[in-house]
Amino acid sequence: MDALTAEDVAAYLREHPDFLAQHADLVQHLTPPAMAHGKGVVDFQYFMVERLRGEVGRLKEQQRELITTTRANINNQNRIHAAVLFLLDARSFEQLIQTITTDLAVLLDLDVAGLAVEANGDDRPHVHTSGVRVVEAGTVDGWLGKRDVMLYSDTRGDPAIFGAAAGLVRSQALIRIQVSEDTPPGLLAFGSRDPDMFHSGQGTELVCFLGRVIERSIRAWLDLPE
Repeated sequence: MDALTAEDVAAYLREHPDFLAQHADLVQHLTPPAMAHGKGVVDFQYFMVERLRGEVGRLKEQQRELITTTRANINNQNRIHAAVLFLLDARSFEQLIQTITTDLAVLLDLDVAGLAVEANGDDRPHVHTSGVRVVEAGTVDGWLGKRDVMLYSDTRGDPAIFGAAAGLVRSQALIRIQVSEDTPPGLLAFGSRDPDMFHSGQGTELVCFLGRVIERSIRAWLDLPE
């Protein structure tokens, strides 16, 4: 096959004048000729083409970012779904707590998970299980205020939440856990050594959903009212 020549390309474009309109993405790869109109005369056509080239580049970058974000969201959703199935498969309350405090970190590709519950005076109900940390009354509101979830980037883990693994934590998600009106508030915590794994700009729907599943699972095993 003979190689295309410049004359062949020019002839094709003359026969298909709408070619670039149908393939606008090619404009960014073309170098338009500089048109000389005399001293002090601006070539607006050149600037329009350059502007179009920039717009195409920005749109492509936005498209790549959207695809990356969509893939990450789908991946996170799949991980949450797998975590919920593990919680539902627990055959005892102790296994449920182990799943929350150990297995969830693996399932969600994190470094550490923790569960804390506030003490209710001298009474510490339903926390006679390893993996559940007891904190002073009012601590959960101290961490979350009136919110149900908080995401922190580039931070340090609190040993009161993560114990000896707190030194690994550089970003964290804290989710309020309220099993029932008769039990003290608790806190579900996820930590990562990646300082940007959690940040304030992220959506919180998935981790909130996981928190609500954990509330219902604990309530069912302890046979508590809502």
